[in-house]
Amino acid sequence: MNPIETFLRQCRDRRVFSGAVYAVGDSAGVIARGAVGTLSWDGEEARLDSIWDLASVTKPIAMLPFMTYLERGELSLDETIADFLPDYTDTDKANITLRQLLTHSGGIPGQQPLYKTAPVKDELMAAVRALPLRYAPGTDVEYTSQGYMILGCILEAIAGKRLDDILQETVFGPLGMEETRFNPPEQLLPRIAATEYCPWRGRLVRGEVHDENAVVLGGIAGHAGLFSTVDDMSLLCQAMLQAGQGRRTEWLKPETVRLMTRNHTPKLKLARGLGWQGKDEEHSPAGELFSPSSYGHTGFTGTSLWMDPEQDVFAILLTNRVHPTRDNPAIKRARAIFHNLALLAAKAAERR
Repeated sequence: MNPIETFLRQCRDRRVFSGAVYAVGDSAGVIARGAVGTLSWDGEEARLDSIWDLASVTKPIAMLPFMTYLERGELSLDETIADFLPDYTDTDKANITLRQLLTHSGGIPGQQPLYKTAPVKDELMAAVRALPLRYAPGTDVEYTSQGYMILGCILEAIAGKRLDDILQETVFGPLGMEETRFNPPEQLLPRIAATEYCPWRGRLVRGEVHDENAVVLGGIAGHAGLFSTVDDMSLLCQAMLQAGQGRRTEWLKPETVRLMTRNHTPKLKLARGLGWQGKDEEHSPAGELFSPSSYGHTGFTGTSLWMDPEQDVFAILLTNRVHPTRDNPAIKRARAIFHNLALLAAKAAERR
């Protein structure tokens, strides 16, 4: 058994998650992949075609259309929220730029359980609009799903269509990602990993977005809601590496990928790209062996993907670490070790 699967089985034994799938590869394809455990503690076995709630891994994927529109000359990163959403004109958020929203440096507070007091979409977005800024835009980084809710609305205002249709047109269709979607249909339920028992909903969540704010938004949002498979995520990672190398210019240009994935917040406390998370010197989910130029994202449900253009490697780990409860921080250690093992596996394959 390979070291990655041995480690992931140990994680399951320690109840870090009930199930997991992984893939390691490079711009040419997948080097190794596998599945361990079950989709719930007493449920079906996890398989390579199992479907996982991506949680905040939705964020960088949902923001990819901004790069398409930038290449078409339809926007500039220094344009503001009010340039696209007139409802924000007389608010403290009017002059926050797309760049600041994408890098979590706009000052909008994160981790806001707005669903508790705003049970419908219009009320929840009004609550986002009314949130007082935590700090002056551009002076700090605070991870904020609320800012990405606004970004989702901006994309819909630019395109004149829903976010799911935008992503199908600009990302999923061009890259052949046939298993990635919001609000998966009921017939896919046997393939979907269970997440958390939700007191607000009064049931164990499976096949419905875990994030409660995203539920109020109809399951389609810029911050959470996508479901996908390890193979579809592998297609995305390969495309990102290829586009960055200039080998897939019919999708995104290499200059655009480099713009999107470099650190835009070097003087602030966290490394942030445009939608993507950079590699911080300490406590990075990417472990120690991925290079400083690597980038990726994690999701609260236990998902992550990470790419290293310098070493031409990607690693994907999809789990349900919130099953049946979110009160389990062990995924942090598991992610770092997984990424170290993934990098070593890729390099070993390279030497062969």
